[in-house]
Amino acid sequence: MITVDLNYIQNIFKNRLIDSNKSNHGHALLLAGSKSKMGAALISSKACLRAGAGLVTIHIPKKERIAVFTSIPEAMIEFREDKNNWEKYTAFAIGPGLGTDKQAEHKVNLVLDKLTIPGVFDADAVSILAKNQLLLQKLTTTTILTPHQVEFDRLFGQHQSELERRNKAFDKAKELGVIIVLKGHQTFITDGALRFQNSTGNSGLAKGGSGDALTGIITAFLAQGYTTLHASLLGVYVHGLAADITLESQSHESMLISDVIDNLGKAFYQIQK
Repeated sequence: MITVDLNYIQNIFKNRLIDSNKSNHGHALLLAGSKSKMGAALISSKACLRAGAGLVTIHIPKKERIAVFTSIPEAMIEFREDKNNWEKYTAFAIGPGLGTDKQAEHKVNLVLDKLTIPGVFDADAVSILAKNQLLLQKLTTTTILTPHQVEFDRLFGQHQSELERRNKAFDKAKELGVIIVLKGHQTFITDGALRFQNSTGNSGLAKGGSGDALTGIITAFLAQGYTTLHASLLGVYVHGLAADITLESQSHESMLISDVIDNLGKAFYQIQK
């Protein structure tokens, strides 16, 4: 088991070039949000921007556009009802607040058939994969799955302990050729060859929205050209580090994921020291 600590992260983190522009840092596509779950889309998008993506486009229902205009003016929008051109993107994420209805299932199928860029399947997208197990065979080697414990058991069967889940995650990552990020206390990451355990984070993250932010952060690193493994390790570590920094101003009970996102800058400063 490899512990993901500050020294490990500093060895894989790349400093931003002083003469770079937005096109040098990728264009992330986030397929997220639905009528009652736009918060997930907004959280993941803001986290993606804070984690360094050059451009972020949110793929949402047209009726929900005002939420983006008023909350994240830095993000762009494409409408779910339109015919979309996905050739311009360098990474994607699908799932936060997406829903699990027929339209959402169609969108997951479309992504699996059309997108060959690196991507993250999270939240509702994981639940859709769990209901349609044959779709797992369509996952590419540039895929990251980010289930929490309940979603993992939904996807791969019931487990009696965290150790059982970690062993199954290792086996499934190898079988499917993907990265699995098993979220929880000391989040476990594996590519089917190596096992990693994160060293940052606290119980303040045990609230709605935390996973949406993590998805946005990992996608930002993918968009910037990191490998799926390095993007996963960086994302999990930075997400947890920002939460640890948040304890300087909030308690475990009062911490909100928006506080954590606001502290991503301080987390990056610690890594860059």
